[in-house]
Amino acid sequence: MTELQSRRRLGEILAQDGGSFDLAEVALLVAREEYPDLDVPGYVARLDDLAARVHGRFEAKEGVAGVVTALNTMLFEEEGFRGNVEEYYDPRNSFLNDVLDRHVGIPITLSTVYMEVARRAGVEVDGVGLPGHFIVRVKGRPKDVLVDPFHGGAVLSVTDCQERLDRVHGGRVRLEESMLRGCEGREIVARMLRNLKAIYTRADDHARTLRTLDLLLAVLDDEEGGAEIRDRALVYEAMDCYALAASDLETYVTSVPGAADATALRRKIQELRRKAARVN
Repeated sequence: MTELQSRRRLGEILAQDGGSFDLAEVALLVAREEYPDLDVPGYVARLDDLAARVHGRFEAKEGVAGVVTALNTMLFEEEGFRGNVEEYYDPRNSFLNDVLDRHVGIPITLSTVYMEVARRAGVEVDGVGLPGHFIVRVKGRPKDVLVDPFHGGAVLSVTDCQERLDRVHGGRVRLEESMLRGCEGREIVARMLRNLKAIYTRADDHARTLRTLDLLLAVLDDEEGGAEIRDRALVYEAMDCYALAASDLETYVTSVPGAADATALRRKIQELRRKAARVN
């Protein structure tokens, strides 16, 4: 599959209504941007194999507790998946193929492994995007269970979730019920890409930042993508692509006319146009 075919396939999947697509396939297509020869079906098959191994361990009488125990035993004790605390910002933690190869990752990719193995085993699991952390909700009886794949499948109470927010935000963020809602697949992919964008931006890796922004804009709708268009303009400017930078900023100030930085950016557009004219 060429890069163009891979992008086209990603676009086809994202065009589906409701975000009810195969999250694993989409995550692997994102990883293909970094690994052009990535065997997407082969990695999907790995998840299928893990699901087949765990499926027979569920005891109906044990309910959701038995499901969580079976998943946790197989993924964290037998397979050794764990949170990469030592190298949290290593970009490999954000690529599903690397997580499956190395058995380490960050909250969102370990949660993706958990969700996709569970789903293939017939278990309903939602991703839950807490501010600054990502967990899952395993659905079942007598009630749903919140699980933290980054911390070895720890079962969480609401109090535990607040404690995790406190660690990240120093007590400045209070847990709200809306924070515990299930995420759609499109939201999860966007969050993965924003993680990568932040990593590449910090590293001044303009080419990878640009590539990630292009993917992110393919995932987001027009209203959500305004800030990303502005950020892409800044990357274009850093790469001396002044005309492209000006075009993106024009799109941004048109789509977000009330933006606080609109006046300054209009001046910047004129400056970029002058630079583009000199280059040409």
